[in-house]
Amino acid sequence: MVKEITTQEFNEKVINNSKPALVDFWASWCGPCKMLSPVVDSVSEQYDQVDFYKVNVDEEPELAQEFGIMSIPTLIMFKNGEVLDESVGVAPEVELKAFVEKAI
Repeated sequence: MVKEITTQEFNEKVINNSKPALVDFWASWCGPCKMLSPVVDSVSEQYDQVDFYKVNVDEEPELAQEFGIMSIPTLIMFKNGEVLDESVGVAPEVELKAFVEKAI
């Protein structure tokens, strides 16, 4: 399950998390984000060992700026509080699963 998080929750849920975390930076007006969202939802149900979060860049611009988000959707995989990998744009489920498996 993908949970929406705020700047205030980010350190607790992502940076200080013992589990890897995938963060989907998105916006409600973004067509590609809407295309990617069900793929992220589907993959999130297949991996209990990774936490999945969404950050709305319009509501949390500080986080978007902190991580240099220039295009959306952008997925960032965090492990041990560090950025492990990044993916920009829409990706098919098989690619997203491979992206997640790098963190496991």
